[in-house]
Amino acid sequence: MLANVVWHKNFRILLDLTRDDLDHPEFPGLWDLIYTADRFYGRRGVPVSERDLQCGGVCRDMGVEAPMHLRMRGGRREAVHERREDEERHSVPMSDEHKAYQERILRAAHEGGFGGDSEVRTRVGRTWIQTDTLVEGADGRRIGWEVQLSTIDERGLRGVRARVGKAAKNGITPAWHTDRAAYAQRNDTHWTRSDRLPAHLIARNGDLRIVSGFRALDFWHCDTSALYPCPHGIRRCGKAHATPTPRDVFFDDMVRQTAAGTIVPIQFRAGSTVHRYWVTSADRDRLDDLDSDDTRLPPERDTAPATGASRNRPTCRPATDPLTVHAPHDLPYVPALPTQSAAPAIESAPPATAQHASRAHQVSDGTIGLPSELIMLQQAAEDAHLKLQHLDDHHDRDLQRRVWREAAEAVQAAVTHYARTKRLNRHEVEARLRQLVRNPTQ
Repeated sequence: MLANVVWHKNFRILLDLTRDDLDHPEFPGLWDLIYTADRFYGRRGVPVSERDLQCGGVCRDMGVEAPMHLRMRGGRREAVHERREDEERHSVPMSDEHKAYQERILRAAHEGGFGGDSEVRTRVGRTWIQTDTLVEGADGRRIGWEVQLSTIDERGLRGVRARVGKAAKNGITPAWHTDRAAYAQRNDTHWTRSDRLPAHLIARNGDLRIVSGFRALDFWHCDTSALYPCPHGIRRCGKAHATPTPRDVFFDDMVRQTAAGTIVPIQFRAGSTVHRYWVTSADRDRLDDLDSDDTRLPPERDTAPATGASRNRPTCRPATDPLTVHAPHDLPYVPALPTQSAAPAIESAPPATAQHASRAHQVSDGTIGLPSELIMLQQAAEDAHLKLQHLDDHHDRDLQRRVWREAAEAVQAAVTHYARTKRLNRHEVEARLRQLVRNPTQ
């Protein structure tokens, strides 16, 4: 099996054989160097597994080390797998159920006024990702649906986190769907799950339900009348908390609302574990309010339900599980708790702008190793978040939250560009930048 993308173990770079310079113009003559070395190993009888080249495409995405060697055929550069099982990994047949899901995703997207396509190959840096079905949503939103069904081998899930990271770097929101409970319980991306169904039921127009992966956030005050235990492990802390509760949602609604931005992914921390759920954008905004100030309940927001009644006959019924946590409407009625007033500001504290101006003076010298543009963007994001925490009016908080997100997106894009240009670890650059702005004395 031939491959166009090769990973060089010693140089730790990806080589694109379809480009004359292997996608590395900074290294003139790279192909001659690598090809000559591989031919030399071959003449000396060095096994392919002990050479420097591995598959940099499907195999690498799956976390499999697949040795390869180079050859020239008719003036064309080719990389060849050593083992047959590695070849077969590139040509796994698509099941009828998988095809039915792809067709249904595209149909649901088109019915909602959104475009899309299947088997979309997108360039990310010096490599590529291939998305099962890519939906082009509102405001430039891109939802990358990946379908992993019960027929997929366990090895096929080793590279989920890597593929999710590549998609996110290219502005694609990953949406992974499965019919296997073991996959849906993984925490490497935002999974959704439906019951196992034959292809003809998946493809038809009945209401296919997602039975796992979507949550409704229940916001409550931690006092003696609360229905949930305090997540901090104490009797009652007096603060506000959020508890995610499972809810079913129609698959077609999920496709359309993720494209529209009314259903969004979140990362929800429970103790030391970070869970990944899909929630309504209104619940996400209320969670942002809670994270910025947990001394009071976040205000209620007007929002349409994620799913509702339908005249269509159901494609399937949710599988009954005696261990499933029931939704909040099954719980006893609890009267609404009054919203607490915000704590008075301390008059002796310096204004936020003065604090950050002082930080800018401390970290803007040339000894930190990061450009001043990055520091200014990070400080702007910190200022916007600090201002959000001191607002009480619902409308003002919405406007300021938009300012905060735009500032955060700007600094994220700048960090990505800087790390890629300087060939640095993006996570380390981001961590260093935040440390400099938030703790300039360290």
